[in-house]
Amino acid sequence: MDIQKTIDMIIPFLKEYSLKILAAIIIIIVGKWLARKITRLLMYPLRKKEADISLVEFLENIIYYALFVAVLIAALGQLGINTTSLLTVVGAAGLAVGLALKDSLSNFASGIMLIFFKPFKSGDFIKAGDVTGTVQKISIFNTILHTPDNQKIFAPNSSIANNVITNVTANPIRRVDLVVGISYDDDIRKAKTALGDILTSDSRILEDPAPMIAVSELADSSVNLVVRPWVNSSDYWDVFFDLTEAIKIELDAQGISIPYPQRDVHLFQDTGQ
Repeated sequence: MDIQKTIDMIIPFLKEYSLKILAAIIIIIVGKWLARKITRLLMYPLRKKEADISLVEFLENIIYYALFVAVLIAALGQLGINTTSLLTVVGAAGLAVGLALKDSLSNFASGIMLIFFKPFKSGDFIKAGDVTGTVQKISIFNTILHTPDNQKIFAPNSSIANNVITNVTANPIRRVDLVVGISYDDDIRKAKTALGDILTSDSRILEDPAPMIAVSELADSSVNLVVRPWVNSSDYWDVFFDLTEAIKIELDAQGISIPYPQRDVHLFQDTGQ
């Protein structure tokens, strides 16, 4: 008798809700499949750019579960459940979390921008605000850099994205800029020839673009010449230091002086009574 009553109660329920339950199950199955497909499609550009795998996986999870929540809400709606209040709760919770994690979300969004616009990549030497170093990794919330003196910097992505970024090694070649001061008593042509010989003897200095040697300024204590050779970016600092040393040695050998800054001081004697 109890079994019959149970059956009598279940049959009307199944008649009324069986199609809705079936539709809800189909929505969940198809929606879950679509959520995965859409997530992979949206993540394809990041994977193609060889973005940090932890960042890609983090984004994949966020997008997938956001889509899956939408699928569940649609399935509940199919069952006749009022989802308006549920959406309100989810929206309020999202707003509260967003306000609590405002700075972290700013760093996260900045990280996405850095990956999409790609002003630099791992291995580039950059300057951004007061941060300088070689990029090791762009992670979810910060960018990791190594400084020339072997320090590791964890810079928030927002602080980098909101500053002017100088990618020092973005191009394959760089120009070395040196200023050499010689005495007003020295022969400019002789000095330029000596400097030219130094550049010619260094195989790391490129012929094209051609290096430039020119008088840039008639300063208070010296005639200043600019020396601007082009080198491969990887050779920049070695050439910079080697040239600085070679120029001093060669100018000394040629009898060309590099003057000290001078200032004339005139003393006047007060002869008043």
